[in-house]
Amino acid sequence: MHCLQRQPELSRSEELKRHANSEKVIQMNLTLLGMEGDRDLQFLLQGGDLLKVRSSSWKKTRFYRLKEDCNTVWHESKKTFWRKQTFSLNDISAVRLGRQSEGLRKNTEEHVEGRCFSIMFKGHRKNLDLIASSEEEAKMWVKSLDKMLLSLNNLSHQQKTEHWIYSCLRKADKNKDDKLSESELKDFLRLINIEVDEDYAEELFKQCDTSKSGYLSGAEIEHFYDLLTHREEIDVIYGEYAKTKGYMSPENLVDFLMKEQREKAPLTVAHSIIEKYEPEENAKQNKLLSKDGFLRYLHHLEALVLNMDHRELCQDMSQPLNHYFISSSHNTYLMEDQLKGPSSTEAYIKALLKGCRCVELDCWDGSDDEPVIYHGYTLTTQILFKDAIKAIKEYAFKTSEYPVIISLENHCSLEQQEVMAHHLSSILGSALVTSPLGEGMPKDFPSPEELKGKFLIKGKRLNKLEVMYAPEAEAADDTDVTEEEDSNDEEKEEEESKKKKLKLAKSLSDMVIYCKSVHYHGFEDARNNLSFYEMSSFKEGKAMELAEESANAYIHHNVEKLSRIYPAGTRTDSSNYNPVPLWNAGCQIVALNFQTTCPDMDVNQGRFLVNGKSGYILKPPYMRDVNTEFDPITLTRGDWLRHKTLHIMIISAQQLPKVNKKKSSIVDPLVKVEVFGVPADNAEKETDAVENNGFNPTWNVNFQFDVYVPDLALVRFSVEDHDSTSSNEFVGQYTLPFNSLKMGYRHVPLLNKNGDLLPSAGLFVHIMILDAE
Repeated sequence: MHCLQRQPELSRSEELKRHANSEKVIQMNLTLLGMEGDRDLQFLLQGGDLLKVRSSSWKKTRFYRLKEDCNTVWHESKKTFWRKQTFSLNDISAVRLGRQSEGLRKNTEEHVEGRCFSIMFKGHRKNLDLIASSEEEAKMWVKSLDKMLLSLNNLSHQQKTEHWIYSCLRKADKNKDDKLSESELKDFLRLINIEVDEDYAEELFKQCDTSKSGYLSGAEIEHFYDLLTHREEIDVIYGEYAKTKGYMSPENLVDFLMKEQREKAPLTVAHSIIEKYEPEENAKQNKLLSKDGFLRYLHHLEALVLNMDHRELCQDMSQPLNHYFISSSHNTYLMEDQLKGPSSTEAYIKALLKGCRCVELDCWDGSDDEPVIYHGYTLTTQILFKDAIKAIKEYAFKTSEYPVIISLENHCSLEQQEVMAHHLSSILGSALVTSPLGEGMPKDFPSPEELKGKFLIKGKRLNKLEVMYAPEAEAADDTDVTEEEDSNDEEKEEEESKKKKLKLAKSLSDMVIYCKSVHYHGFEDARNNLSFYEMSSFKEGKAMELAEESANAYIHHNVEKLSRIYPAGTRTDSSNYNPVPLWNAGCQIVALNFQTTCPDMDVNQGRFLVNGKSGYILKPPYMRDVNTEFDPITLTRGDWLRHKTLHIMIISAQQLPKVNKKKSSIVDPLVKVEVFGVPADNAEKETDAVENNGFNPTWNVNFQFDVYVPDLALVRFSVEDHDSTSSNEFVGQYTLPFNSLKMGYRHVPLLNKNGDLLPSAGLFVHIMILDAE
């Protein structure tokens, strides 16, 4: 075993040189971020000691500070071989002051509340729970980190690119002399995901080394950066329309917007674009758009592939609740699989912040008369019912103000059901719907608009809602209700459910107003015997069978009732199913495992990407009509049939992330385009792979798709790292509704497997949608 060698001490001159270099790096990043002289940023760069909390017995002081790149936090570690001592600010989802995490509530005393804060990470990374030396210091850390996250988030695409490339240049400059040798240049290219042969690297180096000194510095590095970020496809498009002294005039820009982007654009819009995006003051004064300004515009939200108007709330929210697709989660409390994974209130927070509007709680008797939530008869950990309700109350309406459905799977005794009812009432207060809206017995669901900021309970009820208005009406055979049980064996499930009777507390029953759970006994039975608020849950297998064999009948059922679909019990790994066939059959509450990253979850998030991420998407008119003849399988003629031809040209990609973090590993990207919708619309096409270039690969490949029912179609762009010996690896994806596509030259942002934006990565495409003859 090699002895660990102590680093040699630096001489005074070397120390001064390194300090000056660090100061220079910091200053460049401060300028880029527009935060020169910012006290909060200086506080983070200086850093300080914090008490890290892992358990009630593991609390240790560690030093934390922001590194010179203003994007990476370094922290001290006592582990001899621990190399991962940093995390990126881009990995942080939120910073929360106080004992807001489960870890801090469990492992610290109430008197340190004001000194505590938590850094919450994206994906499945554990929270970082910390205690500062004073309440003021804790507030300073939270305020400063929040400000940095906001500043980084507000950077333009070009600023993010510059920041990232500059950080990579710093890493490649091993001896920190602000110069790049030829070998350092090759290291830099690998860092940004390009592998070039020796001859090309040498040629590129010589082209930039105008001083013939054997290294690049100053203006030579800037020239190298310009060569690197030069995009030939933009040159071609810009050159086609830049007809005024080599620039685009407002008239030229209008020409481009109308001919290529298919947008109605008066001159006032062109003037506004130039004023907003042109970086050259001289050009701006002369009402001209340079190539840099043109590219800045193409990268902005308003010019991306998703229709800007659809980002905001844009649909009628005054229709009955069952006329919407509703973003829904299954086993919401789980962070991982449903056999031995952890349960956490954080899982509810993450789902709600993603726009989920229907969450599930599996409730069981707990100790000390406190109900708990976990996946019964498994090794999953438990959380308190009241803690889950508190988390739901706090985060329910941060992303969307529209109603949240709390779906109860009730396995509790009468006594603990009373406790559940108390917690629901005391924590949710007036936001909990405990009686129908309006006067008299309702005949239909209220709308999402009427239910803004409200909670609905979905569960068993002792009697019909009508009894509230006609006490003499016949009540149900109370007190005993059959509880639904998940089972891998459907026959066994039916047998068990017949045997198992569970008492239901009246106080909990009375909270069920618009979402009363009942068993499914056929569409005819539902039509003849069930009230509008009585709804069934379908296991995915049964639901898929109905969606394929009785699609029109299922659509009719969902015009009048709500349907909830949940994954088969065999999915112990918390995998998901394809939600699209169920949406095609009009099912509203198609519940997926939000904690599982997969294409099915990507499609789900794509469906709810629009309408202000409200979690509610209005179904097309023909899926809200009691006399509809729409059938997604047979596709007879009707308003739904609007045959379109979708032409997509995959032109290029920019700054794709490495899949494998090894220095020598470079991605071989290919692009896949999929259409999801009615069976006739489902299609998939892909490009060839580009070898060894994740930085700026080009394809210029055309695809054509036929889309018959545009209202129900979604388009998914995905990038994979090609591997000839095994399955390809996921790089990034973006899914959106077909009707939200914008035509013309568009950048497509890319999301990682957790659904978070990859800061600088994207595709560049051309889209044309035509009416098919």
